[in-house]
Amino acid sequence: MRTFVFRLTPGQDLKRELIAFAERHSLVAPVVITCVGSLQRLCVRFAGVAEAVVRTGRFEIVSLVGCIDPPRGHLHIAVADATGAMIGGHLMDGCEVYTTAEVVIGELPGVRFRRELDETYGYRELVVEPHDW
Repeated sequence: MRTFVFRLTPGQDLKRELIAFAERHSLVAPVVITCVGSLQRLCVRFAGVAEAVVRTGRFEIVSLVGCIDPPRGHLHIAVADATGAMIGGHLMDGCEVYTTAEVVIGELPGVRFRRELDETYGYRELVVEPHDW
């Protein structure tokens, strides 16, 4: 596995920057290994809900995991507010970094990610294909 470590700075959009990074480096099977930092704007979608929830404030990133398949990604985030209350869901565009986001991305060898419509629920689901580096 190849790994990449980078930092996002205040005001950057977390999801857009992750996807842009994968695109810039032509990654074909990137996964988020870890991310710590903070957000000042949170935008998540909960399971079974069509509309995203937007909150502003100070949020610590507790966890960020998922697959990136440019130009999209399937990423889940968990954050804690100033009281320690946690919220999590599907990471959407619009999550704005507050102080930092320290990101580690890995690229899995021998495979490529793509999305294909799954008629079961109507979502574009992950398809993993063999691929040589």
